[in-house]
Amino acid sequence: MENKISVTNLNLYYGQNHALKSVSMDIPERKITAFIGPSGCGKSTFLKTLNRMNDLVENCRIEGEILLDGEDIYSPKVDTTLLRKKVGMVFQQPNPFPMSIYDNVAYGPRIHGIKDKRTLDEIVETSLRGAAIFDEVKDRLKKSALGLSGGQQQRLCIARALAVRPGVILMDEPTSALDPISTLKIEDLMDDLKKQYTVAIVTHNMQQAARIADYTAFFLVGEMVETGATSDLFSRPKDKRTEDYITGRFG
Repeated sequence: MENKISVTNLNLYYGQNHALKSVSMDIPERKITAFIGPSGCGKSTFLKTLNRMNDLVENCRIEGEILLDGEDIYSPKVDTTLLRKKVGMVFQQPNPFPMSIYDNVAYGPRIHGIKDKRTLDEIVETSLRGAAIFDEVKDRLKKSALGLSGGQQQRLCIARALAVRPGVILMDEPTSALDPISTLKIEDLMDDLKKQYTVAIVTHNMQQAARIADYTAFFLVGEMVETGATSDLFSRPKDKRTEDYITGRFG
């Protein structure tokens, strides 16, 4: 099994606050890895280190190493725009741009220099199909993306992430704002996506992690307590704190 991302001894500070403490873990290629744990335990902060979204936060300092395909993403030579093309992000609240469905998906490729209409048409269709929403929107590609339902908006945001052909897709609680039917569609979609992409997802929903993730990491107060195959972590946790969280004794 190849690892897409390897994290070694990662520490993150917001000013004096030591938010992530010596996190080391591997994220395998073309699998779904879930990060679980109580609110405020560092899982979203950790997710954002994987495409340097924390660079945008004042007083944020990071130590340690994160390798993507063997290259250190925190090296001074790294172009963060290209890094975020390789490592896409889908947020908790669907955030389509206030423009047409077509332009939402074509936005990234255009920024990266693709101008040819036929190529853009192909990318838009392929990305919308990849996000399992093409058939629902193919007759209204020129209409505003803000007219879509919440679940459709979230799948559009996934299509937008796919359009720049990333290797990794990060998802920060992508279904927490959605109804159960839309949630199921996104979960089915993730299962499809891992055939081509490496997926890392933050979820506060343990049942969701158990359903969709191949691997799970449990975070608590800035520490990564335990990581392993999801079935092992849920049925035979090695750490008492993991067991207490999974059985609902706290959190």
